[in-house]
Amino acid sequence: MFSASLYPLVTALLCNIVAQCAKTIHYYYKSGHWDLHWVIASGGFPSSHSSTVTGLAMAIGIQEGFNSALFAVTAVFAFIVMYDACHVRYYSGKNIELTKQLVIDLQEVSGIQFDQPIYKEQLKTILGHKFGEVAGGFVLGLIIPLILTPLFLG
Repeated sequence: MFSASLYPLVTALLCNIVAQCAKTIHYYYKSGHWDLHWVIASGGFPSSHSSTVTGLAMAIGIQEGFNSALFAVTAVFAFIVMYDACHVRYYSGKNIELTKQLVIDLQEVSGIQFDQPIYKEQLKTILGHKFGEVAGGFVLGLIIPLILTPLFLG
């Protein structure tokens, strides 16, 4: 079959690719419009960050054992990434939305136009994920390693 040493890497990469492609399909079902931008976008359902790190941890657990130190390291890494995606990055995006709205409100109320280039920058507001998006990535990261196991570890 394939080299067992590549199993964790291929699994993690495939989890990322599947999640990114699934975002496009999910967006289509939600809106009725195809938007290929979702293939490379951060945010959205399912979380590719969550699926990637969960898939990596699962593959390491399957290959090295769920009682190994390497699995413990990858599992902790996965939880940190998922927490960050769901909380830190999500609320950073919310802060950007709030700041942009405050600038608009200030301009309307005061009549002053802010001319500095910083006020013209297009900042991305979708940086992180809601809990359901992270959970979707987590589930995807559990399933894909199980599908790939026979190909690498036969």
